[in-house]
Amino acid sequence: MEQAIKISLKDYVLSGGGANGESYDHISDPSVMLKLYFPGKIQQPLDEMKLARKVYQLGIPTPEPGEYVVTEDGRYGIRFKRIVGKKSYSRATADNPEKVAQFAGEFAGMCLKLHATHVDTTQFENVKSRYFRLLEENPFFTPAEKDRLGRFIDDTPDEDTAVHGDLQYSNAIFVGDKRYFIDLGDFCWGNHLFDIAMVYLCCCLSDEAFILETFHMPKSLSTEFWRCFAPCYFGADRPLADIEEEILPYAGLKTLIIERDTKCPMPEFRAALKSVL
Repeated sequence: MEQAIKISLKDYVLSGGGANGESYDHISDPSVMLKLYFPGKIQQPLDEMKLARKVYQLGIPTPEPGEYVVTEDGRYGIRFKRIVGKKSYSRATADNPEKVAQFAGEFAGMCLKLHATHVDTTQFENVKSRYFRLLEENPFFTPAEKDRLGRFIDDTPDEDTAVHGDLQYSNAIFVGDKRYFIDLGDFCWGNHLFDIAMVYLCCCLSDEAFILETFHMPKSLSTEFWRCFAPCYFGADRPLADIEEEILPYAGLKTLIIERDTKCPMPEFRAALKSVL
């Protein structure tokens, strides 16, 4: 097992937080950032660091991962090369709503390149395997519902290409003409629809309060982002209603992740699975 390098948090300043931990910037070295997990999480940051290195070696634009570290109080994390002056596509859209079409188009271009990246499927998990595991562990769906959902997942054609795993427009950043994906802890391979479904869920299926708190914009702007994104990704000649009909059940499958994290059924997202259930 790789040994964690001991560091002092006195050298860092808190810069943000998330579901699994916090991020810090180095006080004297602007090129270093730290992703620090909440107490008790040891294996997760180690696994994410190893995965981050493999993803970086694929040539996917992502901040360069550094060392596996531990602080004085026993919290584990990863050091990355910091992208100075970066801004996420969600924050950029919120700050400049008049540029929504530009930002949505740039993000779509990033996604198209990502989903055209072929991977060694022996080195990463299949997105289907991840959903089968989530389905098996879910206590809220009935056995009959699990059977139908399992068949839907199984019937989805495989692709040997990259899947981000948490493809939100807050997980793509840019500075100048450089663009990067971040938070690739769920990176895997498989059908692109599992990925694009998260874009749709974040832009259109989430409620107003969540979108405002998480992405700093009204839902009207996030849905406009999707309306600009979809033709750039799928092609301008494909009707939006047709795209959304195909995407909807995959967005509904995200309830397996949400119910795992909230530990309660989420009927507002389950509604998207109507055609499957």
